[in-house]
Amino acid sequence: MADVWTRKGGDSAPSAQDRGQVPGPLVGRERESRDLRALLENHRLVTVAGEVGVGKSRLAAEAVAEAVAHEVGECVLGVGKGRPAAEAVAGVGAQGAGPRVVVVRWPEGRQDAGSDAGPGSPVSLTAAVMEAAAGVHGRRGTAGVGAVADRLRAADVLLFLDDVDPVHAECVGMVQTLLEFVPSLRVLVTARRPLGLGGEAVLRLAPLSAEPTDEHRTAPAMKLFLDRFLDRALERAGAGFDADDSDLSSVADICRYVGGLPLAVELAAEQAARSTVGEVAERLKEHQCWLSAPDMAAPRHRSLRDAVAAAYVLCDRDERIVWARASILAGEFDESTAAFVCAGGGLAPARVPACLTRLAAVGVLTPVRDPGGIREPRYRMAPAAHDFGGERLREAREFEVAAERRAIHFHRVAALAESLWSLGSQPQAVRLVLAEAEGLRAMLEYAPRQPELAAAALESVLNLWFWWAVYDAADEGRRHLLRLLPMCRSDTLLIARGLCLAAWLTAYGDPYGASELLQHAWPAAVLTGDDATIGRIAHVQGMLALHEGDLERATEQFQEAASTIPPHVSGGLPPAVSLAALAVTQAEQSPRAARRSARRALSQPGIRGDAWACLVARYAQAFVDHSDGRTGRARLRAHRALAALDGRLPAPHGCAALRDLITDIDRGSRSGLPTATVPRGLTGVAIPAQAGSGIPG
Repeated sequence: MADVWTRKGGDSAPSAQDRGQVPGPLVGRERESRDLRALLENHRLVTVAGEVGVGKSRLAAEAVAEAVAHEVGECVLGVGKGRPAAEAVAGVGAQGAGPRVVVVRWPEGRQDAGSDAGPGSPVSLTAAVMEAAAGVHGRRGTAGVGAVADRLRAADVLLFLDDVDPVHAECVGMVQTLLEFVPSLRVLVTARRPLGLGGEAVLRLAPLSAEPTDEHRTAPAMKLFLDRFLDRALERAGAGFDADDSDLSSVADICRYVGGLPLAVELAAEQAARSTVGEVAERLKEHQCWLSAPDMAAPRHRSLRDAVAAAYVLCDRDERIVWARASILAGEFDESTAAFVCAGGGLAPARVPACLTRLAAVGVLTPVRDPGGIREPRYRMAPAAHDFGGERLREAREFEVAAERRAIHFHRVAALAESLWSLGSQPQAVRLVLAEAEGLRAMLEYAPRQPELAAAALESVLNLWFWWAVYDAADEGRRHLLRLLPMCRSDTLLIARGLCLAAWLTAYGDPYGASELLQHAWPAAVLTGDDATIGRIAHVQGMLALHEGDLERATEQFQEAASTIPPHVSGGLPPAVSLAALAVTQAEQSPRAARRSARRALSQPGIRGDAWACLVARYAQAFVDHSDGRTGRARLRAHRALAALDGRLPAPHGCAALRDLITDIDRGSRSGLPTATVPRGLTGVAIPAQAGSGIPG
């Protein structure tokens, strides 16, 4: 038989009718189910660990039901047939002479063994196990582990301890003693973190994938959503689902926003059945702790906020502080970033890494790099935990301070990336930006809401010029610039550089808008005497002239840019790129001058350490050779330029033009002047207002 203790704090366990709606069958857990059954067959102690709402109890109960039914020769899967997990296990155990299953779940709402959970509740986990093993419920009392061991000395007993996080320490001691004194006992535990005992087999349960896998053509998270949604939609008149591209895209967005967390997916399906998938997706884009479903079976699962809060209250003070403050960080972050952002107010930086490790152990954080490697570990916060932490941060009135510290940190990251780029370590610069892209983007998106951060944010955008201009992010970079420029009226140099970069990123998407930006940038650059910005303005003017087909003016502007931009200057395009553009412009009318300009581009100081400038210069040489009829040499130069690229990094601007050039050479044709070696942007530029800045409008 199976004995079940699932007390919630009243005089009697709730009836099946009181439990409300029971979730449907497990979805997308075939591999995990097989793994868990194998672990139960081969180990005496198995722990299913994972974050809140990931489905630990459901998976474990299903595995227990299957294991018991298999041993008695009949498969009765109660969880998938509309009964709670404990009730399903009880029904299976009663089928015959199979193993005895003792199921104990710590009552909801109790955070420690000493709290008052209501009349008749046991005072400890050990007492709860004793009650379940004896089949006597509702008696308040104490019991020693020895008495529990005597009670469990039956052949083939499986003790299922479900959701024991509030009594984790007691559970460790009790299980260790029971396994030692009851050789036939097997124990299955579900908790946010393993017990840490010798011989423990741990199955770490991750959220469902929100992307299709080799095993599933439809993403498991989407399959779960559709399964639950259709079940609920059938119960409501007028609810429906059109399986068109728009609705399926919204479902995919929902699953991505919630990170594939099964509880959040089911709650979102419940909400979508009440409204539409599009509306739910829009709300989840901003926040997700609002998800709820009053008729879910388990009270702890009726609100995503309450489910996460149950984990939050089990953390100590330092862990709660780090959880809240680290929620300001988007995407992945490392220990040093968290230590800088989270420290303060009595929390020393040296204590932050230990808090991160403990939060990762309970599923609040997910390690994305091996903590045992030579590099410091990196983490990503679970979406629901991220939103909940943000709420706590605002309640503590620390959000603005945390945002300021985040801005300081990512300002340093952007400055470091620009230094790496300008000093010849361009692959490292690109990898740094790729690793910190989500954090940088979050900082830049928020900066306009806090005006005192605007200048640092604008400087960060300028330091990342190579990312916007070279790696297909022109639209994003220009958008940040046009939001931040009106807020930085006191620093003329920053404004001049920002307007120049915005014009460069806009040149071929909206030539008129770029011209307007240059009209604002020119007087500011002259007032500050910044030769580099003056030269880069000339380069953009050359791009606009080339786009208009005015080769004479384009030649003049590129020559001025090449002679004005100082060598070795950082913060923007180098003179070698202007010389390469000059060579391309001269190719048709003056091949000899074009070859000379291309050679000058490749002989610039530091060109060998500037992979992108070198690529553009080699393209110019190949283009000039092809224009001059030297197709064999042009093909060889183009192939060598492409072969020199690092295939592990995004392709920089110039690659497409090189490939087009090779195609032209192979076809024996000649295209017009190229435009793909410069960044493209969308049209419709809104010129930022600069009233009161000293810049004529």
